Amino acid sequence: QVQLVESGGGSAHAGGSLRLSCRISGVRSGANCMGWFRQDPGKEREAVASIYTYRGSPKYADSAKGRFILSSNFAENTVYLQMDSLKPEDTAMYYCAAITIPPGPWVCGDWQRTWDYWGQGTQVTVSS
Repeated sequence: QVQLVESGGGSAHAGGSLRLSCRISGVRSGANCMGWFRQDPGKEREAVASIYTYRGSPKYADSAKGRFILSSNFAENTVYLQMDSLKPEDTAMYYCAAITIPPGPWVCGDWQRTWDYWGQGTQVTVSS
């Protein structure tokens, strides 16, 4: 049974930092696509960043570029989202998602496709 376990959400002031982590378990050995999406009530879900977990280069939404860094620890099946220079508009529920054993790294940049698994979400609240 595939599971995504998120941690690291919380509250921060504008300009502050938070680090989210997401570990995937119950998967076969191999690289996966893992990414973060966020949703604020009343708004559509949007992608934040994603990565192919084996030596992949992350892809970022414009809102995340220059402020967020997504990294992967392949051996630990874990990805980390370092969020710096936080803004109140970053406030949302952040969801980790995965595509298991994709045919190639290019799949991880397709935010319109259906992602296979989702975590429960972790709340990020940024105050001004």
